[in-house]
Amino acid sequence: MQDFRQLHVWQKAHELTLTVYRSTARFPAEERYGLVSQMRSAAVSIESNIAEGCGRSSDADFARFLHNSAGSANELECQIMIARDLGYLEPDRAGALSGLRSEVKKMLVALIASMNSDGGPARAGEQGNARPLARDWARGRPRLPGCPCQLRAASCEPPLPSRSL
Repeated sequence: MQDFRQLHVWQKAHELTLTVYRSTARFPAEERYGLVSQMRSAAVSIESNIAEGCGRSSDADFARFLHNSAGSANELECQIMIARDLGYLEPDRAGALSGLRSEVKKMLVALIASMNSDGGPARAGEQGNARPLARDWARGRPRLPGCPCQLRAASCEPPLPSRSL
């Protein structure tokens, strides 16, 4: 187990939640138990699933909770579009929220992909063709074999998985 607050993806998801709460505070009162509640719930679910998964004892359990987070991120995108189309969010504000949500989703996808790679994530102390520890991706400190710095710098980002059609 590790402290979820140290995970870069959780920190970004927490920022998203706070932004959603601030943005929905201006919605009409009649949406309090409708769209406001749903958007806030989806945002909280993203970071809460990361936190809960982090406390699980296996990477398989952690990955399952990350998938739940990704699903909630999709749900939130739909709700942002609805709020924008109803005029509750200005297009610029909706775009900013959507961009932040997309950033979180990409981080989740990269982390899930690193956990689903052949044979799973490498373990500490493995030699040779070892892959990065899956949870290092979430911290924004990957150990990439092809990374020019090899310093686990915060500026390094994991590659997005390729999609074959």
